[in-house]
Parts: sequence; C-alpha cells; structure tokens
Amino acid sequence: MEAVRTVHLGLGPIGLGALRSVAGRSWSRVVGAVDKKDEFEGCDAGELAGIGHIGVPVRSSLSGVGSRSAADVVVLCTGSRIESEAERILEALDWGASVVSTCEELSYPWYHHPEVARRIDDAAKAAARTVIGTGINPGFAMDALAIALSGVAERVDRVEVHRVVDASGRRGPLQQKVGAGISPDAFAERRRAGSIGHVGLLESVAMVGAALGWTLDRIEETLDPIIAESPISTEFVSVQPGDVAGIRQVATGWSEDRELIRLHLDMFVGAPEPRDAVSLEGVPTIRSVSTGLHGDICTAAIVANVVGAIPGLRAGLLTPLDLTPLHVAH
Repeated sequence: MEAVRTVHLGLGPIGLGALRSVAGRSWSRVVGAVDKKDEFEGCDAGELAGIGHIGVPVRSSLSGVGSRSAADVVVLCTGSRIESEAERILEALDWGASVVSTCEELSYPWYHHPEVARRIDDAAKAAARTVIGTGINPGFAMDALAIALSGVAERVDRVEVHRVVDASGRRGPLQQKVGAGISPDAFAERRRAGSIGHVGLLESVAMVGAALGWTLDRIEETLDPIIAESPISTEFVSVQPGDVAGIRQVATGWSEDRELIRLHLDMFVGAPEPRDAVSLEGVPTIRSVSTGLHGDICTAAIVANVVGAIPGLRAGLLTPLDLTPLHVAH
C-alpha cells in the first residue's frame, strides 16, 4: 500500500493533535502544513506538534505546499461552521485532494445545510475525491456510538445520550467556548450573539434520526449555564462561586408530539463523574456507560483513522454513517 500523503490545514490544538496522530501511523506521510499565523511561517510542523523535526515547513496556503495533486488528503481543522469552511473545502478539492475535517456542521449537513452540502458533494464527485467531517462529538460519542449499538436491537423506539465532560483538563479554546469563568450576564449576552456553546449537537440528532429511518419534524436545542458553587482554577481560567463553570446543552428530535431523540451534554470545569451514557429504548432496551471519552485525544485519533480509510471510500460528501464500522488503522 502506498503511503497516504497528508497536508494539515489549521494548526491550532486540534490540528496539531491530528498531525501528531497521523504522523505516527505507518501508512501515512505528512507532506505539508498550512496555517495563516505569521509566526508559524517556515517553522517545522513536527516541532510545532511536539514530535520533533519532520522536514515539513509551515506555509500560508496550499499553493505554497506544492502543485495540484501534491497530496492525497487535506486534514482541515479550522472552524466549526460549514458555511465558513465551504470555500476551503472546495479549494482543497480543486487542488486535487480529498478532505477530512473536524468542522462540526460538516459531520451531517444534509438536514440543516442541504444547499451547501449539495454543492460540496457535487464538487467532490466531479473531482473523484472524498469529503467527510469527523470528530469525537459529533462523529462518535453522541451519534455513531448509539447507532452502532442499535445493530443488536430488534427495535428502537427512543434514543437518549448523556455526555458529561470535565473541561478542566481540556484545551483553552474549549474552556472559553463553554464560558468558564465569565458572569451569568456575559453568558446570556454571548448566547444571544450565538458565540457560546457546543456546535454539532443538532447534526448528531439529524444523523441518528437518518440512521434509524425516522422522519424528524423538528429538531430543537436549549443552552443554559452551569454555575460554579466552589472556586476552580485551571491552566487557562479561574472560576469563582457564582461564575459560569460551563454549559448544559440539550438537543431533541421530534416526530409530531413524540420525542424520539434526546442528546444531553454537560460540559464544565470540575464536572464530577465524566461519562458517556447511551440508552436505547426498545427490544431489547440497551444501556451502555463508559467513563468518558477524552475529546481532544479521541478527536485526533478518529481523524487519523478516517484518513486511513479514505482510499477505500467512494467519491462525494460522506458522513460517519458511511464509515461503520470504523476501526483503528496503525
């Protein structure tokens, strides 16, 4: 098997984690890295990622990496919203590469963003390349895991997932994303502006509904602050009693007046008993609880595993539903 050549676009904490994971696989070869930060220009990507010198300098654009078809896959870790990421995806396709991205809305865009999804799908098919959004959440913990468990059910009537994440040990941008350390008033303002909370829960609901053959009339979402009762300090924030510690976010999928899907996410600094609990009501009722998947580590790993699967996937815009069963590729 020829090595899968990868270019890594976006070298924030998740992008560097994905680079580390991909670079550690026997079947891969990192051939390029792209980031617009001026201070990264010319730096060795491996040194930035903490894995030592790999002879790959960071450039500010794909054209700076090489000519068309210089890589097989672009690993895109730059944003959460599909509208803002679409041009980067289309540029990568035009450049001759498939795309594996951590863009949360790309994980299952057909329900909420059908027009841009169709545009990307058409471009990927025309280029004979694959585009797929992946990650731990969305992409696994609150959607694909429940879908996989349904494979041993005779009937599923309702799905509920409760994920609890202790944000204390997670990257700084995530702690900021959940509002750790801000006031409740500031939380309310950021909620009105749409600049706080987890992106992707709506996509997970849509993905589960599609996999189980349910026609969802509506998908709803609520977002509330979790208030700290005691002081908590992390590497990045200091949280006092009365401050926001994080978020409680719930997304539900409905058919008429019946709630078929409930995804409940508690993500806050100091969260006790991190866990991923999946419940499928039906025949038989299935319940599975793990001690909690580390989002940063697992996202980097699943990105690498999806990159390894790309040579066997069809062209077009795919979703995690096309990957079952995904497995580790060393």
